[in-house]
Amino acid sequence: MIKRNILCVIGTRPEAIKMAPVILALRREIWANVRVLATAQHRHMLDQVNEFFGITPEIDLNIMRPNQALTALTARLLLGLDDVLLAEKPDAVLVQGDTTTVMTVALACFYQRIPIGHVEAGLRTWDIQNPFPEEANRVITGKLAKWHWAPTEGSRKNLLKDGVPNENIIVTGNTVIDALLMTASRDLALGVELDPAKRLVLVTSHRRENFGVPFRNICRALQTLAINNPEVQFLYPVHPNPNVKDVAYEFLADVPNFILCEPLDYAPFISAMKCAYIILTDSGGVQEEAPALGKPVLVLREETERPEAVEEGVVKLVGSNYERIVQEAQKLLDNEDAYRAMAHGVSPYGDGKAAGRIVETLREHFLHSVF
Repeated sequence: MIKRNILCVIGTRPEAIKMAPVILALRREIWANVRVLATAQHRHMLDQVNEFFGITPEIDLNIMRPNQALTALTARLLLGLDDVLLAEKPDAVLVQGDTTTVMTVALACFYQRIPIGHVEAGLRTWDIQNPFPEEANRVITGKLAKWHWAPTEGSRKNLLKDGVPNENIIVTGNTVIDALLMTASRDLALGVELDPAKRLVLVTSHRRENFGVPFRNICRALQTLAINNPEVQFLYPVHPNPNVKDVAYEFLADVPNFILCEPLDYAPFISAMKCAYIILTDSGGVQEEAPALGKPVLVLREETERPEAVEEGVVKLVGSNYERIVQEAQKLLDNEDAYRAMAHGVSPYGDGKAAGRIVETLREHFLHSVF
């Protein structure tokens, strides 16, 4: 039997979460020799997820630098990846999502004529500047990939609109739901002391396009909500980037019912989502996970490449507008009918079997030369 070398690349915590089900499924395949490369675009948060899922990367570029600029990051990644690909000689390389890691892997593989598979392909806002740089990253990756594993029918249509041949697109569902169901079924400690008698508002906000005035508006709105609702507790695991951390602590550190903490590991964060009454976030993954847990989500962005949950009414865009954030969050806290309308547990992003469909694509492709 000829074994095929499959290289799975992860750089950030969301990539590790969404690639973990694929890596674990591939490792059960007798025809696949699976190797994991960590670029460590996000060092500490990436390591947490790998440890939870029992994944130890065979290769680690350790590329992260404090407050790193995109140009320098891209250059270091391309040079490091070139050496790895020459040494590993993979038959296929798998990436997930829309980070700088994903885009540079796609480009490096293109230069070496190595086929690339894109997990969570086809997300689009059709605004190359928003989100920045993610929209450009996924468009570039979409031009270079061989296999496009689209999470939804809407993503498939986006790929067709972008000129990808239909035969190269496979609608799989999103692997984030695979990971979520694997995790949420376990009784995992949150690690932060909360009052179970009080409703919890969970916050995550860290995206680059919100840096500066937009993020200050978000923090001001959170401050107002907490002051106006002293009977509600707020939890914000704060990203370490100083553009986020310094501003969050400036506005929120002295608010009595606001808990600021270090970023939570993946499993405790799932526990926090399970405990939450509502969630305010600019995270793409949370937009996918929270509806499956029946949690209303207010998205702190002007646009989303995940419109399915918005169309289902379980996610609402509020952007970085101070008045709108306060108004929409307060409505969910005060109006039970408005809350129930958004809390009905719809999961438009998958059934927990996406990884199996991805592995099946690769199995069928390599079958003729394996057995």
